Amino acid sequence: MNQKDVIRIGNAGGYWGDDPDALRRQVRGGHLDYISMDFLAEVTMSIMQKQRSHDPKLGYARDFINMLEEVLPDILTNRTRIITNAGGVNPQGCAEAIMALGKKLGLKPKVAIVHGDDILADIKTLQSKGCDFRNMESGADFAPVAPRIESANIYFGAAPVAEALKWEPDIIITGRVTDTGITVGAMLHEFGWSTTDWDKLAAGVVAGHIIECGTQSTGGNFTDWRKIKSFKDMGFPVLEVHRDGSFVVTKHPGTGGLVSVDTVREQLFYEMGNPHAYITPDVVADFATITLRQDGPDRVRVTGVKGYEPTPLYKVSMAYSDGFKSLGAIAISGPDARAKAEAFSEIFWERCGRDDFTETSTEYFGWNACHRSLGGRDDGNEILLRLGARCADEKKLRRFGKLIPSLILSGPPGVCVIGGVPKAHEIVSYWPALMPKSVVRPKIALCEIDKGIHSEVVVPPEQSGKFDAAKFPPEQAASKTSCDIKFAMKTQEHPEAHPLSTICLGRSGDKGDMANIGIMARSPEAFTFLERYLTAQRVKDLFQELCAGPVTRYRLPNMLGLNFLLDEALGGGGTVTLRTDAQGKTFAQALLRHRTLIPREVIDSVTSAGE
Repeated sequence: MNQKDVIRIGNAGGYWGDDPDALRRQVRGGHLDYISMDFLAEVTMSIMQKQRSHDPKLGYARDFINMLEEVLPDILTNRTRIITNAGGVNPQGCAEAIMALGKKLGLKPKVAIVHGDDILADIKTLQSKGCDFRNMESGADFAPVAPRIESANIYFGAAPVAEALKWEPDIIITGRVTDTGITVGAMLHEFGWSTTDWDKLAAGVVAGHIIECGTQSTGGNFTDWRKIKSFKDMGFPVLEVHRDGSFVVTKHPGTGGLVSVDTVREQLFYEMGNPHAYITPDVVADFATITLRQDGPDRVRVTGVKGYEPTPLYKVSMAYSDGFKSLGAIAISGPDARAKAEAFSEIFWERCGRDDFTETSTEYFGWNACHRSLGGRDDGNEILLRLGARCADEKKLRRFGKLIPSLILSGPPGVCVIGGVPKAHEIVSYWPALMPKSVVRPKIALCEIDKGIHSEVVVPPEQSGKFDAAKFPPEQAASKTSCDIKFAMKTQEHPEAHPLSTICLGRSGDKGDMANIGIMARSPEAFTFLERYLTAQRVKDLFQELCAGPVTRYRLPNMLGLNFLLDEALGGGGTVTLRTDAQGKTFAQALLRHRTLIPREVIDSVTSAGE
């Protein structure tokens, strides 16, 4: 193979359900060597496993086949390779669907399959080999949930993707390869990097993290959204990766969105845990070593990334059946909407009762549904009252659902039901675990129209090391509140107070029941102020109505940033929670709107920095 000095990798999807036109725009918008597409999340695997149980041909992201149909001739002509985890729990089925598409179009695509991550049928065998599958976050024992496990998948890294690329396929379909692995695999293959060159691998992981969520790095969810000239035909991110591991983040010319140091650093903070220990199967990346520099319009250069040897463990994502939940809503309008909504809530729970349910919720959209007291207490003309309940007995939730529409004729005026009688839905909970890399091996195979699936091989085990995240403890931690919410919010109404958004940006995300909030100062002076003001204790106090666990803080001076981890902050997270914001996506906005007294010289420094 003739190795290149620079390769161009584009992303065309950050989740199952992303822009269906993204792949076409990336393929036809300019030259790309590779396109990566991420379809999988923790709960996605259990959904796909259920689909496959009903039909063995299913279990993958069928949307991908629809997207591919329009551009398959282009990628074969241009030699643009697609790497995607659209295979879900049935990558072989996805590959066969591509073969059927090829026949339909009169084309002969060559597909490589990376699999072996699905261990659902092997759990007992692996337990006999010493895998205890204890919950890696809570330490809980696996035994109580073992009979209810519906999916179990190992997170493979980039190494098996790089092995599959040696066969020169047009498309690589994987199961549960990490979000960054589908991008780093192309770099390993093209540059011939050693699997122990930690700094280059870490740079690849950072690059993969920046583009894995699609347009979140090119202006989507951006704090300064008014700076985006056009959200039409948003440009999905493109990487220009150099052999030395440095890279540029950009997008195709003429597309919507924006690529700036601020859009990129916001994405870097998304779903960030310990910034010194971004753990993948290939390497541990230290985000506190990243250097960002604007390199022209819509171009950001990234350098300086430091990496460490990986751990000897794979992460395993499991999902299990965990009861049922139901959510319904009524809209209340007119004078005294808030008071009427509170009255409706009281009436409903008096009739329905709370004792039969594991958990209940009441949220007032238009008042405080996402942020509780952090959202302020202004009355509105319209309130959406959202009621929820969770329990193990589906029958009890049927009664809950029927009682919601009954409110419209037996309470205050100005009300209508939204969506009819709510149904009960199964809860699929997330169970993260760890297992030794030594007990399982990735597999790769080829799929071609004339030969079907063939040449399956077991690939070498991925690198193991002895990395210990305990070497990088948080800088601050707060486990208990120091005051009530009213005292924590005391500066809100001060006439000279400013929102924190005046001096910083923010981005938040989730991992299980933990939320992270990344705060990025707009100037060095603002960073110095935020270091003093925005302590772990203050964030714990401000989010006390949402966060039941401790809050920890990490400093990232290289990006003028602070990263906060809020444990037990999402009501169980994922499909378990009854909250509207199940993934903490709006938490950063809640913190940015917090008003406090900010020194004039700090505000002036931000104005100067923006000039």
